[in-house]
Amino acid sequence: MSQPSQHLSAAHFAPFLHAFRRHSPLVHCMTNEVVQNFTANVLLALNASPAMVIDAGEAAEFSRFADALLINVGTLTRERQQAMQAAVTAAREAGTPWTLDPVAVGALTLRSDFCQQLLSQEPAVIRGNASEILALAKQASGGRGVDTLHQADAALDAARQLATTWRTLVIVSGEVDYATDGTRIVALRGGSPLMTRVVGTGCALSAVVAGFSSLPGDRLLNVAAACQVMSSAGERAASQAAAPGSFATAFVDALWTLEAQHETH
Repeated sequence: MSQPSQHLSAAHFAPFLHAFRRHSPLVHCMTNEVVQNFTANVLLALNASPAMVIDAGEAAEFSRFADALLINVGTLTRERQQAMQAAVTAAREAGTPWTLDPVAVGALTLRSDFCQQLLSQEPAVIRGNASEILALAKQASGGRGVDTLHQADAALDAARQLATTWRTLVIVSGEVDYATDGTRIVALRGGSPLMTRVVGTGCALSAVVAGFSSLPGDRLLNVAAACQVMSSAGERAASQAAAPGSFATAFVDALWTLEAQHETH
């Protein structure tokens, strides 16, 4: 029986952000071509080190000494699938935590089959929107490409099922983000609707989640902190920007200054 959701404040997670900046994890991002630059800038703003190594041989080699690995199937090809599989295998051998972002799973066959295959390979975290999590758990057919057709709370049962079956953590992103280990659930409020109007905020979140998963301590709270950091930055950016173009710049700036702002409250 799962526990009721915990609602934790942004201030609660300030020490997690401080630890992340101090640790400065090296995050190996095998992510989609559309978001690589934005993802790198988000990680840099948080004092992490991003790397986008995609060749199969190099990806496997790099995953052995990276602090965390992200597998994002947004622009999956069969060649890239082989590279991602090599990186996951190497990460498991090295004990490197890896995060799966099942972009548009349920909508297309290649990525759906590949992500189902990856479930048995010990992802530390799965991060997706509600439709992706429902599709991954085989409880729905998926969303409209990368767009969700469901509210986040509609995928909570699917998230708990995935977490329990595969002994992993699952994050469902939406107006409220939920993180669960199958028993505990952390609910995280905040963010801004403008975050859905900028390409790459969800994919960048998965990269930040991957980085936070490498921190010592309670991994569920660590990855929940990643969600709260991104939501808090979204709120602050939205207070300064009225449209998507300026919001994207303000968002990266907010990530850069977030810890100092928390310390003044």
